[in-house]
Amino acid sequence: MVPKPIKGLFKSKPRTPVDVVRQTRELLTWVDSSSNADRGPRLQEKMAELSKLIREMKSILYGSSEAEPVPEACGQLTQEFFKGNTLRLLVMCLPKLDLEARKDATQVVANLQRQQIHSRLIAADYLEANVDLMDILISGYEDPSIALHYGAMLRECIRHQSIAKYVLETHLRKFFDYIQLPNFDVSSDAAATFKELLTRHKSTVAEFLSKNYDWFFEEFNKKLLESANYITRRQAVKLLGDILLDRSNTAVMVRYVGSKDNLRILMNLLRESSKSIQIEAFHVFKLFAANQNKPPEIVSILIANRSKLLRFFGNFKLDKEDGQFEADKAQVVREIAALEPRDR
Repeated sequence: MVPKPIKGLFKSKPRTPVDVVRQTRELLTWVDSSSNADRGPRLQEKMAELSKLIREMKSILYGSSEAEPVPEACGQLTQEFFKGNTLRLLVMCLPKLDLEARKDATQVVANLQRQQIHSRLIAADYLEANVDLMDILISGYEDPSIALHYGAMLRECIRHQSIAKYVLETHLRKFFDYIQLPNFDVSSDAAATFKELLTRHKSTVAEFLSKNYDWFFEEFNKKLLESANYITRRQAVKLLGDILLDRSNTAVMVRYVGSKDNLRILMNLLRESSKSIQIEAFHVFKLFAANQNKPPEIVSILIANRSKLLRFFGNFKLDKEDGQFEADKAQVVREIAALEPRDR
């Protein structure tokens, strides 16, 4: 009698999180160094295996519909991932991956920014030692095929204050152009990153704006607030309000509302046909009106336009009742009505 084979005896052992990362790294290294001559069935096979491994990393980190992620497995994966140059390889090889693998890779990178090992975010340590990866991610805005994936990765990386500081100081100027790119999806993504850079880390932003006030607001006014594009203007005036009304930026706000050029731009925005732009412009304009140390030229402009402004605010209403808005508007009207000329 022939003995029956024991089921599962020769089944391969499931891959450990460390195995998954190592095999991913090996394949990424091969893909990164492969030339056009390597194209063909072998490349397709390797790319299919790579996509499968990236999906496996995602399921370890996020869990599945059947199981929650296991903290120990997540920790092992995170440590192995940042031991080597897996993140660099993944970023460099992203353009070669198919769309689903790119999405999975982006989610893996996002999750790893939050994984703590012994109460430390080791992703931050890795990125601080490899800040040039931010240069690569930012350059992605120049290639629509990868811009959204690199943009999503970038926003996750700037969760770390030191990395946000590097991007602010090294690359922020480029965003004034990226926000105006003709591709709507890419320009919207760049605007989302720009907003995140200027609102997430309060102390870093306040220091940056104080040091770079002149060029920053010159670009902000000219390229964004006075843009021909309605969406750009709307997003910019909303962001300006968020920046100036943040207590961390009080010194910057005081400087901004002391400028007659800035006042002129805001008064033009109040005259827009779009109600949403008018409302956001009002939230900034009220800071000019509330300033108790208005320079004489600001007072002169407000007095010269007093009757128009009072008439405008008399008819300026929200679609829904808002007590705070009405109180702010009444205060602005009082301030403007009470103005008297000052000696220059």
